[in-house]
Amino acid sequence: MSLPLHLYKYERFTAQSLQNLKDQIIYFGSPLAFNDPYDCALSPRIKEPTDADVEKLRSHYLAKPETENGIRREFEKASPAVLRNMLLRTGQKTLDDMIKRFLSQRGVSCFSEKKDNLLMWSHYGDHCKGFCLQFSTLADPFHKIKKVRYTQDMPILDIVPILCGEDSDPVSDLYCTKAIDWAYEHEWRAIHSQAGTAYRYPSEALTGIYFGPDMSLTAIEIIALVLAGQNEHVQLWQGSRSKSNFSVEFQPMKYMSHLEAKRLGLLGTAGT
Repeated sequence: MSLPLHLYKYERFTAQSLQNLKDQIIYFGSPLAFNDPYDCALSPRIKEPTDADVEKLRSHYLAKPETENGIRREFEKASPAVLRNMLLRTGQKTLDDMIKRFLSQRGVSCFSEKKDNLLMWSHYGDHCKGFCLQFSTLADPFHKIKKVRYTQDMPILDIVPILCGEDSDPVSDLYCTKAIDWAYEHEWRAIHSQAGTAYRYPSEALTGIYFGPDMSLTAIEIIALVLAGQNEHVQLWQGSRSKSNFSVEFQPMKYMSHLEAKRLGLLGTAGT
């Protein structure tokens, strides 16, 4: 799995998105606030433990000094079938508790590999009236970002590594597994330990902004003015609907303020 050179974040044109742009912030929202609670695999099937798995778990718990004597005797005497059922119940409860903690504590920010997908512009770019941020993945917080995996079937989770303490964060992988119907998003997810975190990224992380085909000139000018004061290196791109396929095409643009146009004697220009 190779990390793309750039990842993209679609935005609506709102006071909050402008404030985040000005403050150079990526917001990690709570998964509980996401639009569709079924867009990821937080109800996996649990793999039936094999006899070898059962004996591995028996040895693991017997070797733990903190295992109480009563429980230790149960592990020593229990048949593989009884122990298997016990471990399935314990594994399910452990997983349910981990999922609850993840949903209540962790923060998530979503990105895409694609900047020209018409569905993405419709769903997340305010029906082509919003904009799309281009980030260099060489900067934080992209070093630990996870690629979303798309699948037809719910994943099967092996509880043995969880109960043995070998997999401390299985929920992150589950949260980055979605139904195949969402594959058009080409999504990557950055996960933070604390929901509600406003992460301030370095100015060089933002390398481009793509304006939706239906974004107003006023909105474009406002964003261009914000960037002129702090991110002059950011390349601006004007979007238009492709005439040859169902996608959005972009042309580089250079913003020119009304005052600058007046100074250069270009009166009557639109300022772009």
